[in-house]
Amino acid sequence: MEELTLDLDIPQPEDGAESAAEGSEPKVTALKEGQVVDYISGKAIPETAKEKVRQRIARALVHEHGIDPGDMQRDFSVTVSEEGAKRKRSKKADIAIFESRALHTTANLRRVVICKPEPKRGKNVVKLREPDQARKDLEELQELMGNEDRPQCADGMWTDGVDFFFLKKVVGDFGADFEDRSDWEIADGTLGSRTVASHQRLRQADPEMLKIAFRRCHNYIHGNEGMPKDAAFWQFLYLLFAKMYDERVSHGSVHGRFRTGLKEMFDANGRAAISKRIKELFEDVKREYKDVFKPADEITLSDRALAFIVSELAPYDLIGTDVDAKGIAYQELVGTNLRGDRGQYFTPRGAVNLMVEMLDPKEDETVLDPTCGTGGFLQATLKHLHQTWKKEAGTLGFPDTDEERERYGDKLKAYAEKYLVGSDFDPFLVRATTMAIMTLAQTTGNVFHMDSLAFPRGHLSGVEPASKKIPLGKTVDVLLTNPPFGADIPVSDESVLRSFRDGIAKSWGRNKETGEVEASPTSTPSSMAPEQLFIQRAIEWVKPGGRIGIVLPNGILSNPGPTDEAIRRYILRNCWVLASVELPVETFVVDANVNILTTLLFLKRKTRQEIQNHDLGTEKPYPVFMAVAEKVGFDRRGNDLYKREPDGEIVVETEVIMERLRIRGKEVTRPLTRSKKVIDNDLPLIAEKYREFRAKYPVPGVDPRSAEAAGTGAGA
Repeated sequence: MEELTLDLDIPQPEDGAESAAEGSEPKVTALKEGQVVDYISGKAIPETAKEKVRQRIARALVHEHGIDPGDMQRDFSVTVSEEGAKRKRSKKADIAIFESRALHTTANLRRVVICKPEPKRGKNVVKLREPDQARKDLEELQELMGNEDRPQCADGMWTDGVDFFFLKKVVGDFGADFEDRSDWEIADGTLGSRTVASHQRLRQADPEMLKIAFRRCHNYIHGNEGMPKDAAFWQFLYLLFAKMYDERVSHGSVHGRFRTGLKEMFDANGRAAISKRIKELFEDVKREYKDVFKPADEITLSDRALAFIVSELAPYDLIGTDVDAKGIAYQELVGTNLRGDRGQYFTPRGAVNLMVEMLDPKEDETVLDPTCGTGGFLQATLKHLHQTWKKEAGTLGFPDTDEERERYGDKLKAYAEKYLVGSDFDPFLVRATTMAIMTLAQTTGNVFHMDSLAFPRGHLSGVEPASKKIPLGKTVDVLLTNPPFGADIPVSDESVLRSFRDGIAKSWGRNKETGEVEASPTSTPSSMAPEQLFIQRAIEWVKPGGRIGIVLPNGILSNPGPTDEAIRRYILRNCWVLASVELPVETFVVDANVNILTTLLFLKRKTRQEIQNHDLGTEKPYPVFMAVAEKVGFDRRGNDLYKREPDGEIVVETEVIMERLRIRGKEVTRPLTRSKKVIDNDLPLIAEKYREFRAKYPVPGVDPRSAEAAGTGAGA
């Protein structure tokens, strides 16, 4: 296979020399398939299972702890003594960290890391170990750190990507003791000095490490507390909400209540103190967010589990962490734990992103998902706006600066409070979506507990506020939804069906003479499939000129039966069809366990005048974007699907990501070059082709933003 050329090689600095992160010129490295550019050295190395763990840790040490890559070295050899013998041998630290800007010698060694391959995951959760259960592994780490002969090497980490153990070496008059710690101290200035300030600031999370932290918290509850997955999930969300609230009220101070000392979690009294602080904090959370939490909600975790989770989340500045990183971590955890029996709660991320990108919500447009489930469309809308702002500023691809993070955070909060709306019939999903919005935008947003098909009637608590916020046909600019569908979950409540009798909910047949579809004048159906009704409700909900993206089973758009044809005629009369994207069966088989072909249908509601033009036959023909996605990045089993060369080899491409680091208090921007296997996914290409299509063929119908659209009225 032809080699690819990369341009990142970080040399080891001489004593006092400028590090690569601060401006030294990179060298050229050749990369072959199966290789990755080492985050520390910049050289091409084999991407083994162990290497994947080492690369994640190295990146986190830079991004989260502010350690200069030039102060790190891989596979550094140290001399260790054989126990009970005078013989000595050499042992390698997978990652060695040295005194800042010093030569990489044993005398300057400050911290060491041992990395192991990540254990293979079966269907069950990998149970996390306590330090006492990992003594053999920690003895290996102690040996590498040395005893009183290397007092300057004070910190050690052992990890396999699932378990993380930290040791602090304390040298006294009677030798060296190794104390269990929950994390490394965050160095302030010179690494490893005796005067480092421990945990004096929260740190922004590296995206991959935040996903791991979320997963570790959930797995600890599920695996160590004996709770089922969904109960473990809610306990984790309670604590995540408490963490976000504590950051807000303490203004990001490390002296808030959601904290743990480096040794506190390993002592029974310390764990009890943590538990008391957090439970009191959660009571304040319930009072502050009484519309989200019930008085009966409580944290039922043991002191040990509670201390573990607090130790995992406490160091992070979640408010300041990148929106995309939080969204990915949260949605991955939600998707694993809150899927319905047939996945009706979960829309695959690729389809969600495509729909949001194609409808392109603006920062002054109201976005509604009337069947929000776990909030995927609403989270993707926030991410889309964030990226749009970065494009406009010319900083897309660069991490946010502190100023940008605060400014964009304020804008997302303001948007979520005014324009972002969701609703769901399931109160648990309303809470999950509310917590997701809180995680990304620092506000609970507008998520209503109600039956969207019964709206504006219904007895649930969200009906009244939703009637004021999103009355039918008045305020909604963009509606995105993946409604529940299937003949086995019919809507048969006449009080609901009554609202649809003038549209879709009729008994449809064919005229025996003309063959045309017509409604029976004497009978009405006793039930309808929910997706059929949601088409009418979506059209009614957006204002004239409003845009709709809806996931539908292919049968509605292709079956020859009179009911499906009547629905298609209803759509064409009331909407401009913007686009249709057919998805392969793998899309929902993997993520939602639904074996059905689906289509993403994109519509724009017509004004009253445009409907009259359609009825009179004066509507002009217009082009419609149509696409068929054959690949969505994974196969039926959920395995990644890669593009391949004609000879079968996987296509590998280089990716350059601009990173903004804070090294020794100084902000540094550098390119991070990585090789990656190219995922075989048609959806990003479809989004690109749609943009090209719209550049050539403007959206049909009246522009709702123009004065001409004012006062044209609705009319379905």
